[in-house]
Amino acid sequence: MSECISTPMVSVLMNGSPTEEFRLERVLRQGDRLSPFLFLIAAEGLHVMMKVVVNQGLFSPYEVGTFGDISISNLQFADDTLLMRNKSWANIRALKVVLILFQSVSGLKVNFHKSLLYGINISNS
Repeated sequence: MSECISTPMVSVLMNGSPTEEFRLERVLRQGDRLSPFLFLIAAEGLHVMMKVVVNQGLFSPYEVGTFGDISISNLQFADDTLLMRNKSWANIRALKVVLILFQSVSGLKVNFHKSLLYGINISNS
């Protein structure tokens, strides 16, 4: 896998002339067939971290069903992740800690500017 990521050589056109080739690092080309698998590896790490905070009682998931028999803390599809929880400031703080910890463990960056927080059936405050 490392070979597929670190071996591509590229050059850039500057003023119509190609530069010398240089090696890409830590990048997959768009459409690379390894991308979904690498996402799954990283997403599994986030899923395990969410499971731990739920089991420790630090994060209360969203409960579905008449008796709250189904708990959902995170859903993942393609390259999107949906984190669901009951409304509380403690949950928001726990979620931010998990995301920051995920960044430091995985080496990936969570773009908080592109991330959204929606409240459903709660006041805007």
